[in-house]
Amino acid sequence: MNEKTLTINEGQSPGLAMLSQVRIFGLPLPLYCILFMVILIAHVTDTIPNNIVGGFGFMFVVGALFGELGNRLPIFNKYIGGAPVMIFLVAAWFVHAGLLTDNEIATVTDVMKGTDFLDLFIAVLITGSILAVNRKLLIKSLIGYIPTILAAVAGASILGILGGLIFGISVKEIMMLYVLPIMGGGNGAGAIPLSEIYESVTGGSKEQYYSIAIAILTIANIVAIVAAAVLNGIGQKMPALTGNGELLRKSNFSVEEQKEAKITPREIAIGLMLSACVYTFAAALSKDILPGFGDVKIHTFAYMVILVAIINACGLCSDEIKEGAKRLSSFFSKQLLWVLMVGVGIAYTDLGEIINALNFTNLVIAALVVIGAIFGASLGGWVMGFYPVESSITAGLCMANRGGSGDLEVLAASNRMSLLSYAQISSRLGGGLVLIIASVVFGVLGG
Repeated sequence: MNEKTLTINEGQSPGLAMLSQVRIFGLPLPLYCILFMVILIAHVTDTIPNNIVGGFGFMFVVGALFGELGNRLPIFNKYIGGAPVMIFLVAAWFVHAGLLTDNEIATVTDVMKGTDFLDLFIAVLITGSILAVNRKLLIKSLIGYIPTILAAVAGASILGILGGLIFGISVKEIMMLYVLPIMGGGNGAGAIPLSEIYESVTGGSKEQYYSIAIAILTIANIVAIVAAAVLNGIGQKMPALTGNGELLRKSNFSVEEQKEAKITPREIAIGLMLSACVYTFAAALSKDILPGFGDVKIHTFAYMVILVAIINACGLCSDEIKEGAKRLSSFFSKQLLWVLMVGVGIAYTDLGEIINALNFTNLVIAALVVIGAIFGASLGGWVMGFYPVESSITAGLCMANRGGSGDLEVLAASNRMSLLSYAQISSRLGGGLVLIIASVVFGVLGG
């Protein structure tokens, strides 16, 4: 068999041999082309099934193509946002340019809003992300790291408000449209749930809010990556400010590595069960049992963050269950994110609003918010026993980027990949704290 295979390969032209190695979303190019033609014919004949099956087929094929393009396009893949941003921009442009049929738009919208796929995605991501944090690390982080994150949010708010004063923008707009989206822990667990909270608390349009928030977040992500490289240079020139990848100055504040547990598919299913049940209780709390305090409303996702953190801190889940929830979260965030972003682009994004948001004023204010996060995290981290450079990168920049992929870009630019655990706390727990803060801010300022 091997000899026959070798003979066939040798007989192929270089062009065919190269094409045979091309894969789209892991699919061999010929197979992807067949699936693409299926969706293309359904598009031309307007026969996309108007249900979740047809919606997922359309979203998978479109997301796979433009996700691969976003991953491979130079500059865009490193500094603009890569696959997720490319997908939602293209999907939004399809709607903006009138290239999709009404049936396709309705089908995708039904998947996103009718079945609440978005809520499932967020619930799974929150549960898995928080349970993925080592229990001892979680407890210890509440002592020193969470205050550092809050200092970063405070610094971002202060400089953001100063920028608003310069450009004549109100404190309300600065906090709701700049500080919270930038510091919210990314897109899937940040900008998207923020838009849900915004609509539920203020009654405003979540689609309009998201379109502005993601544009501001995209600008901030670019600034954060550049700032990470600058902080690395500062650390090289001023060694006293950095631990060269070690966050803690105090040796008694150590973090133990969590061993990966061996699991079966059942633990992954339990992760889904846990996500659904915690979401159910959080929804009951936010809608009926304890909606909030006065005019301050607490959103379902904010309650989810609190509940899952309590479950983890109390040690109620075995390592196997935690790993199962983590694997499920990883599957959603890595394998279904491109699908989600097609839906976000079609059902939640107004491309015109994004174009209007990309201007000099927003660039300056976004940069000020990121710089404020750096200074706040640096000062707060020093007080809590952290090195300023490392705390600025993790509690500052990893709060002010677009989440998990943004964390990797920031840590790579700063040459500090060893800090990924703390970066995840920033994006997940820190982002969760911002959701809680957002519930308060939207309630107080949103009227």
